[in-house]
Amino acid sequence: MTSLPTAKLDQLVARHAEIEAALSRGAEGEEYVRLGREFSELSPVVEQVRALKDAERDLEGAHELLAESAADPEMREMAEAEVERLEGRIGALATAVRLALLPKDAMDERGIILEVRAGTGGDEAALFAGDLYRMYTRYAAEKGWSVEILSESEGTMGGYKEIVAALHGRGAYARLKFESGVHRVQRVPATETSGRIHTSAATVAVLPEAEDVDVDINEADLRIDVYRAQGAGGQHVNKTESAVRITHLPTNTVVAVQDERSQHRNKARAMALLRARLLDDERQKKEAGRAAERKGQVGSGDRSERIRTYNFPQGRVTDHRINLTLYKLDEVIAGPALDEIIDPLLTEHQAALLAAAEEA
Repeated sequence: MTSLPTAKLDQLVARHAEIEAALSRGAEGEEYVRLGREFSELSPVVEQVRALKDAERDLEGAHELLAESAADPEMREMAEAEVERLEGRIGALATAVRLALLPKDAMDERGIILEVRAGTGGDEAALFAGDLYRMYTRYAAEKGWSVEILSESEGTMGGYKEIVAALHGRGAYARLKFESGVHRVQRVPATETSGRIHTSAATVAVLPEAEDVDVDINEADLRIDVYRAQGAGGQHVNKTESAVRITHLPTNTVVAVQDERSQHRNKARAMALLRARLLDDERQKKEAGRAAERKGQVGSGDRSERIRTYNFPQGRVTDHRINLTLYKLDEVIAGPALDEIIDPLLTEHQAALLAAAEEA
């Protein structure tokens, strides 16, 4: 099949059939769950392989018809058109199979920890950080994901100096992992009286939610401090030490979460945030040596890398990694049109992975 690893594909099809038979015989309990998950993972690639084989058989038939219709111009024209159509379909299916065979990011199906921080630009940067946070929460609502604020520090004029939230939903990391980086805004701030355009920035970090088994944390390596929560909450805030700060001593990683009511809940949230940051640090170290991927147009996702500019006067948003410009800034900031940037980023990433696989 079209320069594909046919032996491996045959093994996948055979394994798919084997699992299907086991499920139909009535596997139970944990075995049923395990087999069901594997069956779901294999089904898309097996469907593509079967469609590819069907198209290749159809192409053979079209070539035979073409050879038999040498004396019939009308029939020959029909056969040539069918050959051209099937060759295009086979090319597309072969690419789909190659994509399905690429190694999957084990974190893709997970939810995320989203961190948005105001950068250069003072009050305007905090307002922009608030705009970005709302963009992601609206996008999450469109996808059916839930949002849980872990910590927040509001700006003096509105927006956020920093906000950290968990977005719970299957596939959230796969969709948003390329949002990490520096986002720049160009617009006239509400506080500007002379109408001058200012440039401000905010940083976004997208971390996959970590599970207990992902990161081994020794309780002896933690320093846990409790203190009175700051901000709204009335007398309760002043009387109860409900805020929690956890320091991971070996890495000096510090997380802090406050809630005006529950110290227990704050500690659980802080531990979830700590696990996510430690897991992200470990992943960053592993990926640092993968030079080929770092050179890709999508970029590394480094927080210091300017990835996107939102120009309000011109109504445009530009993603600098793939030179994509859309003149629909309002729709992007509103949330749903964010897919029109995310989809090309994912396509570019897949193309880079395919090119790397072919060079290997």
